[in-house]
Amino acid sequence: MALLNLRISAIAIFLWTARVVSAQISPIVDLGYAQYQGAVNTANNVTHFLGIRYAAPPLGDLRFRAPQPPANMSGVQLATMQPNECFQGSSGQSPTNPLEGRATQIVDTEDCLFLNVYYPSNEVGVPLNNLPTLVWIHGGGYVSGGISGYNGEDIIRQSNRGIVVVIIQYRLGLFGFLAGSAVKKNGALNAGLLDQDFALRWVNKYISKFGGDPSKVTIWGESAGAGSVLQQVIAHGGQTEPQLFRAAITSSTFLPSQYQFDDQIPEAFILLDDLFSANHASVLIHCMTAPDSMSCLRAVDATTLEAVNTNITTSAFFGTFVFVPVVDGAFITQRPTLSLLEGKVNGDAVLSVTNAFEGTNFVDQTVSVTASDYSLELFPRFGSLQALGVGALYSGLGTDLFQVDAVQGESIFICPTYYLLNAFQGRAFKGEFAIPPALHGMDKSYYFPGDSPPPFNNAAFIDAFAQSFTSFIINLDPNIKVDPTTITPPLEYV
Repeated sequence: MALLNLRISAIAIFLWTARVVSAQISPIVDLGYAQYQGAVNTANNVTHFLGIRYAAPPLGDLRFRAPQPPANMSGVQLATMQPNECFQGSSGQSPTNPLEGRATQIVDTEDCLFLNVYYPSNEVGVPLNNLPTLVWIHGGGYVSGGISGYNGEDIIRQSNRGIVVVIIQYRLGLFGFLAGSAVKKNGALNAGLLDQDFALRWVNKYISKFGGDPSKVTIWGESAGAGSVLQQVIAHGGQTEPQLFRAAITSSTFLPSQYQFDDQIPEAFILLDDLFSANHASVLIHCMTAPDSMSCLRAVDATTLEAVNTNITTSAFFGTFVFVPVVDGAFITQRPTLSLLEGKVNGDAVLSVTNAFEGTNFVDQTVSVTASDYSLELFPRFGSLQALGVGALYSGLGTDLFQVDAVQGESIFICPTYYLLNAFQGRAFKGEFAIPPALHGMDKSYYFPGDSPPPFNNAAFIDAFAQSFTSFIINLDPNIKVDPTTITPPLEYV
């Protein structure tokens, strides 16, 4: 009997080693292409693996191309520090169309395709099994942001240790969303979205090694992260194979104008570099007029290209973002609103939350402008009749500035949210965050509080609000709280 017990124990140890080899509080996971060593937070028994490489560095010939599998790595890779983030840009700072460029410090790197994994475990990092999994996609207007500002332990705590959390990075700005015919010919349009898709495929393949269930994945993002969720929902005309997620959550669904990849507007963005480069020698125009445009751009050093990225992103119309997804005809087959109207979606259910005043942060509060005039700047294809229609529609909403705030918020965030909800008829939930001042992004601190409490530090509300999301991830219903004693502000079932 003792020998039998010994054999059973040996078999159990062998099976665990095939997934995660644990040495004290430094578990090791073998992904085939690399072994990573994480760490256990012994205060709460949550294990984290930080900076797992999910794709090859997009350097050299891989710049502006679709992500590729990472190369095999020898030895054990330490995964206990936050990884480098992708090159950063910013929102537009110009009061009308581009007037000036405001260069910012060049930080971060092209080699940035990493993800973090957090999971509930025992004291030596052994995970639970078959848990629902959240994949968080950060926001930042597709030009900024990263994963270091999000601690998956927050979500695990709010779920009563019932969720595995993955937080991903993707290429930003010019590096991830350069558009145009030349990119289509010798590169990858929407490379940043393809990075996200590649990370989701990584989750589908490997998350079981961390205790997650690949059939119970929910994708969630805020602002451009929520816009990214929308793009993944409509990807491949709603026919992504295999199914990479069963549900989606959007916090402030961000959907600016999305043009065809070769439309004159995205093609014209390279002119901004010529207009605002310090030496008026446009790198983009030089390369885009070269016989092999993309090879030319791949030969430009990263520091120069990041300076170009900064020039372009900061010179856009105030509160807008130059490098955003386009209709590429393959991954994004048509304008998102059309796919949503036709119900061509991936996933089975959706939860969307917006803030009461989404637009205020993206409008220059020091400039006096009418809603009609503002709409002409926000939507360059508008004619005078459309602009006058906007003015008439919003004329009863108080001051000009308040009307402009509403135009921005409703057109870019609120209305796209309802398009998304209507595409999931009978499987959609809607909430609004209205704690004053209820500006864009203010809801985030209630589910990712970090080390500081949110402004309205009411424990009952925080639990109820945060558990709406974790309950949806677990049950596909935000009104079934993880803790049955939690108050329930019901989210509307659409």
